[in-house]
Amino acid sequence: MPITAKTRAPQHTLDDRTALRPSLAFAAVTLLGFGFLYSLAGTGIGRVLFPYQAAGSLVVVDGTPRGSALVAQPFVDARYFQPRPSAGNYDPMAAAGGNLARSNPDLRERMATLRQQVAQRDGISPDEVPAELVTMSGSGMDPHLSPQGARVQIARVAKARGLNEADVAALVAEHTEPATFGALGEPRVNVLELNLAFDAKR
Repeated sequence: MPITAKTRAPQHTLDDRTALRPSLAFAAVTLLGFGFLYSLAGTGIGRVLFPYQAAGSLVVVDGTPRGSALVAQPFVDARYFQPRPSAGNYDPMAAAGGNLARSNPDLRERMATLRQQVAQRDGISPDEVPAELVTMSGSGMDPHLSPQGARVQIARVAKARGLNEADVAALVAEHTEPATFGALGEPRVNVLELNLAFDAKR
């Protein structure tokens, strides 16, 4: 028997308002729960469990922040150890690497210029300049040097501060951090903390 207009099954229409209501509720829960409450809880837990890191790992001396242990900063006085070069001029808001390939002639020229400058500054041969003192880290804000990168600066710092080189070398060794868990990374020296340690001895 053919289906006529009178016998055709009724069509069910979806009320748009019925479908919209749970969608908006789900969106609100997602935005409020994961976009606000989750972030708020994570920040609060971080401040409770890791207050030093959550506050930016600030190094405070006599109640005054002197910098962050995680961010390099420039030192212009000869009495201070110098960090690695920075592509962003040590501005945390402009952190970036040099982004030049090793084969790039501009990189080679820049490294040669920096090598001569470091050699002249620290009174050493250009061949003695560690590569880290003429290259930038991936972020351009690496606060650490290798022990060798600090050692080549010992003579200059000792002379500028009127100290014995052996005493300066001893303080560098004292502030040399081992590899994490004894296996991850390399030994390193935090430049800011080392410089502040010398200031504290004056």
